[in-house]
Amino acid sequence: MNMKTAPVEDEGIRLAKRVAAMAGVSRREAELLIENGAVRVDGVPQMLPQSRVLPHQQVEIEAGAKPEPVVPVTLLLYKPAGMATDTAHRLLVAANHHEPERAGQRFLPAHAKAQRCMTPLETGASGLVAYTQEFRIERKLQEDAGILEHEVMVDVAGPVSAEVLARLERSPARVSIGRQSDEQTGLRFALKGARPGQIANICDGVDLRILAMRRIRIGRVPLAGLQPGQWRYLAPHERF
Repeated sequence: MNMKTAPVEDEGIRLAKRVAAMAGVSRREAELLIENGAVRVDGVPQMLPQSRVLPHQQVEIEAGAKPEPVVPVTLLLYKPAGMATDTAHRLLVAANHHEPERAGQRFLPAHAKAQRCMTPLETGASGLVAYTQEFRIERKLQEDAGILEHEVMVDVAGPVSAEVLARLERSPARVSIGRQSDEQTGLRFALKGARPGQIANICDGVDLRILAMRRIRIGRVPLAGLQPGQWRYLAPHERF
């Protein structure tokens, strides 16, 4: 018995093909227009060239938009404690973009692709981590890795005596007490060329038990107003 095949529902065409026909440009140029956020489908920005649109859907191209490659960017993330650096890049999505910055800086999906982490942190530590697509930033962080200062707030169990503080000051780090109680002490470490595990080794050497670590500055770039899991763009005026 022959069975008739049910008609396949029209799934539309690739957005890039539709935009290319509308703008009279090549398929690659159409993809660039979409990736730059210059295309709306039914009034909603659409930045995936492979998405499909139906004939009745309205496609608009921003006036004056040019099919140019997406400019590389550097992203600054507040990595939460307990998350490995090599998985923290999953937080680089639009929903975690720092709210005050959203109005002036549009997030593009391409901004999160091929990001290289240049300043890793221990899994148990939280704080500022830099990801970049920019060659000049990558080279800067690599070449100056040994002299770039990291500022880290470290909570340790119990009080820290003057003797222990003096021993800490003989380490490669500059250490000061920010707050102290019978239960714990907040220490500020400023350390050039900091490496994952280095502060833990310094504290182990003076029998201090670390409760929490949070990096608040890399060079001249601060964590600023970010909350755990949030990220922002490195501003044009900022320099590591």
